[in-house]
Amino acid sequence: MTIKIPLMIAFSLAAPLSQAQESSHHTDHTGHKGHESHGASADPSGHSGMSHGGASTRHDGHGLSKHSAHPEHHTPRPPATGIPPGQAKRPPVPTLSPADIEAAFPDLPEHGMHQAGVHFMFVADELEWQDADAGSTLAWDLSGWAGGDIDRLAFRSEGERTTGHTEEAELQLLWSHAIGPWWETVAGVRQDFEPGSPQTWAAFGVQGMPLYGLETEATAFIGEGGQSALRLEAEYDMLLTQRWVLQPTAELNLHGRTDESHGIGSGLSDAGVGLRLRYEISRQFAPYVGISWNRAYGNSAKLQRDEGVDTSEARLVAGIRFWF
Repeated sequence: MTIKIPLMIAFSLAAPLSQAQESSHHTDHTGHKGHESHGASADPSGHSGMSHGGASTRHDGHGLSKHSAHPEHHTPRPPATGIPPGQAKRPPVPTLSPADIEAAFPDLPEHGMHQAGVHFMFVADELEWQDADAGSTLAWDLSGWAGGDIDRLAFRSEGERTTGHTEEAELQLLWSHAIGPWWETVAGVRQDFEPGSPQTWAAFGVQGMPLYGLETEATAFIGEGGQSALRLEAEYDMLLTQRWVLQPTAELNLHGRTDESHGIGSGLSDAGVGLRLRYEISRQFAPYVGISWNRAYGNSAKLQRDEGVDTSEARLVAGIRFWF
């Protein structure tokens, strides 16, 4: 009795294990045969391909088993940042320091807007000889300012002398106030010396740069005796090379009333355009050549015809442009 009980227990424990092993062996053998027969039927030459097909099938089955049990052996884990490999972003562009800006632009003044102190600038935009119908003419268009970044005292002057006689001359004294990085308002007085008797105007307007290289001025005037006028000016610098610059210019003058003593008619009085090509020996100094054309309109043209003066004229010009 004592011998049979342990044998029966051992037999009962060994029987399920034996059945499981047999079942596993049977399943593996069956699957192996199925793949062998599939490999044999797929080969048109009649070769069963048992060794190759079977090995491949067993290898796949073995790989699948390992993939299920240990996925980290076949699927790489993403990095800690969560960004897939090879898709990491570039490092950000570093912020420029004042030393970097100074090294890139050494000719700029001290950095920072609204600096304290008084600065000044003088510009001879046109100082030229003109081949006029009445003879050689010296013409000028000058401007300048002194002050800070916001408020400045400015001046403008333009005119011409022909054969030693001053045909036109005016001077404007203005107070300018910046209203933006590229715009400023102006207000002040304008004094005409020629033609005719001297005349004083109140002046106010706006000037600025709507596009890079395009400078504009729009100024309104109120003169003595209720006279009014509007002047529109524009010039544009076209860089052909680093030193050659082509500059077209345009100017329109309108008046509210006719003034025969000064040869001015109401409405659109006159218009002028020019084209000048300059060579900048330096940024501050440039000789140029070009052509200008002026024409009177409306009542102003009628007054000129009555005096025997041509209403339009084209001139060859040559001069220098400089600033400091």
